[in-house]
Amino acid sequence: MAESNFVDYVKIYCRSGKGGRGSTHMRREKYCPNGGPDGGDGGRGGHIILRGNRNYWTLLHLKYDRHAMAGHGESGSKGRSFGKDGADKIIEVPCGTVVYNAETGEYLCDVTEDGQEVILLKGGRGGQGNWHFKTATRQAPRFAQPGEPMQEMTVIMELKLLADVGLVGFPNAGKSTLLSSISAAKPKIADYPFTTLEPNLGIVSYHGGKSFVMADIPGIIEGASQGKGLGLRFLRHIERNSLLLFMVPADSDDIRKEYEVLLNELRTFNPEMLDKQRVLAVTKSDMLDQELMDEIEPTLPEGIPHVFISSVSGLGISVLKDILWEELNKKSNKIEDIVHRPKDVTRLQQELKDMGEDEDIVYEYEEDVDDDDDIDYEYEEEDWEEK
Repeated sequence: MAESNFVDYVKIYCRSGKGGRGSTHMRREKYCPNGGPDGGDGGRGGHIILRGNRNYWTLLHLKYDRHAMAGHGESGSKGRSFGKDGADKIIEVPCGTVVYNAETGEYLCDVTEDGQEVILLKGGRGGQGNWHFKTATRQAPRFAQPGEPMQEMTVIMELKLLADVGLVGFPNAGKSTLLSSISAAKPKIADYPFTTLEPNLGIVSYHGGKSFVMADIPGIIEGASQGKGLGLRFLRHIERNSLLLFMVPADSDDIRKEYEVLLNELRTFNPEMLDKQRVLAVTKSDMLDQELMDEIEPTLPEGIPHVFISSVSGLGISVLKDILWEELNKKSNKIEDIVHRPKDVTRLQQELKDMGEDEDIVYEYEEDVDDDDDIDYEYEEEDWEEK
């Protein structure tokens, strides 16, 4: 992965801006000796905002920019002048980004659409100036509200690719070959296991100018849930897919058994993935004749559509497209909003270590020194109510 620009896992430190404090200024003019309080309100602190951007396909731009900090709100001033709001920090992320709390594993938010904006951390509200607190019996209040404090959090961002069909299979099952033969994608293809080290997307054309998106992920093996091979790290990229295409080569000793092993690994990763529609493709079938196909067919798993294909000779490719398109457009196969489960903290720490993201991200900053000689005001919660 060191030579790849595909980054789907980053850990960053985020900090919103604190609110500016209200002013305790008293109006003093030549012909207005009893001007009274006219201190303005402090400005709002900046938010940390996530924005979906379809032009990004990886989190690489965040890997080397680990600190996202919004601006602080300015203090109020005389003449009921409000302080300037702190600048918001907008983080552009690819569509399909999911955010978790790095310390607790709690799911925070999900960005799935281009232009969608989500406030990750809110900036502190600005404090009210002393003119808000004048009354008939307290005509010269010499106090004001301080601004609300900032919020800070270390978060984990995961990228889950958006696609219609996800390819599931053992290494060297022919997933990359299929993707390259029916789309313009150019994944790496070789005759050794784990050739694919990163997910690939391809747009598959269909009749009448129609198309659908197919995602190829690195092969998984039995025991992947215990960390064997490449583990289950890349399975999150097919969590959003509405259809799973299982691929088992025709020269396998037991096609049904391999299918069950793959299904069990999915169950271990996320049981909800078993609710997705499934299709089985028996690859490398150019080595079979019709008699062998007829013998194999009764041994295949029941209840799911299957097809014999060969990406090299083109055998069954058009039939596969027809089956995929039909299954994708079934009313019962409409993908629902994905439910993101909280991360297990122990497993999360291991994932961070595997990704090289386990180092603590600490930002030391100096508190702003306010030259104003305002008197601190111990306020109650009701003082923040909108007026």
